[in-house]
Amino acid sequence: MTPDTIARLTNLRHELHQKPELSGQERDTAVRVADLLRQAGADRVLTGIGGHGVAAVFDSGKDGPSVGIRCELDGLPIQEISDLSYVSTIPGKGHLCGHDGHMAMVFGVADALNGNRPQRGRVILFFQPAEETGQGAIAFRADPNFSEIDPDYVFSLHNLPGLDLGTVELCEGPTNCASRGMRIVLIGKTSHAAAPQDGMSPAEALSKLLQKLARLGQGGALDVNYALTTITHANLGAQTFGVAPGQAEIWVTLRTVSDIRMAHLISEAETLVAETAQSEGLTVEISYDDVFEACTNHPDAVDILSQACVAQSVPVRIVTDPQKFSEDFGQFGKSAKTAMFWLGSGRDHPQLHNPDYDFPDALIPIGAEVFLAAIRRVLG
Repeated sequence: MTPDTIARLTNLRHELHQKPELSGQERDTAVRVADLLRQAGADRVLTGIGGHGVAAVFDSGKDGPSVGIRCELDGLPIQEISDLSYVSTIPGKGHLCGHDGHMAMVFGVADALNGNRPQRGRVILFFQPAEETGQGAIAFRADPNFSEIDPDYVFSLHNLPGLDLGTVELCEGPTNCASRGMRIVLIGKTSHAAAPQDGMSPAEALSKLLQKLARLGQGGALDVNYALTTITHANLGAQTFGVAPGQAEIWVTLRTVSDIRMAHLISEAETLVAETAQSEGLTVEISYDDVFEACTNHPDAVDILSQACVAQSVPVRIVTDPQKFSEDFGQFGKSAKTAMFWLGSGRDHPQLHNPDYDFPDALIPIGAEVFLAAIRRVLG
């Protein structure tokens, strides 16, 4: 990749960084992406996939497999704290997970494919919406247009603070935990604060559940038995001194390595909640948000990415422990051989979703070249 190309992709990354859009709201980003892909000579550009998703097809015109490269469009509802010249211009929103950098890498792939198609088959570049909520990949694959571009392989990456800059880690098997947000509403009956006995307060149940749910999953080794429950929010009654509460709410994140263990954890949590509510004479409502299934790398796809890293002289290490954070990329594994790799952002780099996080521009050519090398491994 030439210095001029790297500079252009870096400027593009900074442009995207300044205009983050939240999950499901990526309209302007998608329009910009589609326009750039047409300029890059894509044979076909599909828009509106699963919401604001975009796909670009680079076709050799010869029979062969299809290779997908996936990146994400969405930013986060976090105020950026930065003195960068390209800081977010939208209050309360920021590209603080690196999706702007991931897009820049995939544009680097498009640039290389412009006028230099694979020897056979086709490459499809996926710009997926709503990764942060876990809904994007599901909607993307469910879109009727996806059947026309359903690939045989899909590769993706995520930058990873805490890992040496430019170093790759690859998981064999599980690579991201399953997780979901469990919202619990405990419903009793309000009363005057002077006569709490005439109501039905959920305070005792709330107190018990905060302890019981936290103990239900305490982490440990990242194996098939791993389970972590994290209380993220709790609320009791109204902000008044005159009313004994009649309702309480708890939000808890459930996290496991496997979908099977997640099903068991859900059952355990729901039973615990139901029994506690019943003991206090309360009714209960349970709902779920931000549902992510476990993400598992296919061994064939892992081998291709490993060889691609070696071919580009990118340090690569095969690991067995998955990441605790979740990814919806695993949805693509339901119909394709998939693998995601971790690309180091630096040992002391601010963590993902920190308000002072910024994607390291030095990773743009590395990620793009690894993707291109993987494409060559499959398509020549």
